[in-house]
Amino acid sequence: MRADNGQDTAAPGAPGAQTPPAAAPRAEAAVTLRTHHTETGAAVCTIVGDLDFDTLAAVQEGLTELVDEHPPVLVVDLAQVGFCDSSGLNLLLRTRAAAVTAGTELRLAGVAPAVMRVLELTGADTVFSLYDSVADALAA
Repeated sequence: MRADNGQDTAAPGAPGAQTPPAAAPRAEAAVTLRTHHTETGAAVCTIVGDLDFDTLAAVQEGLTELVDEHPPVLVVDLAQVGFCDSSGLNLLLRTRAAAVTAGTELRLAGVAPAVMRVLELTGADTVFSLYDSVADALAA
């Protein structure tokens, strides 16, 4: 049998067949949440890292805790998010719904290009309040 790379290989299980190397262990996904409250009672959450399936639990826990505090405004700073998949988008949408129920206004700030692309492709950019920076979101 011939592999795509042009090298001859034996069929699996045939004499001389090589076992493919085991997949390398997957590195733990890293995400950091930094939160603070302003003098006006607004909560600010800065997410650093990827917003995807692997980081979902940590980000969801942090955002849920902030929404449960019922601040008048919750600003989610996405300027340092390098990647966002559908699970990250769904988390933002669920957070928005929870914020509405809690009487909190959710504002997204500094939306990184990778996140903005997902928001625009799905039309979700029309349901969020988007601001260029945390300062702009707090001043609104």
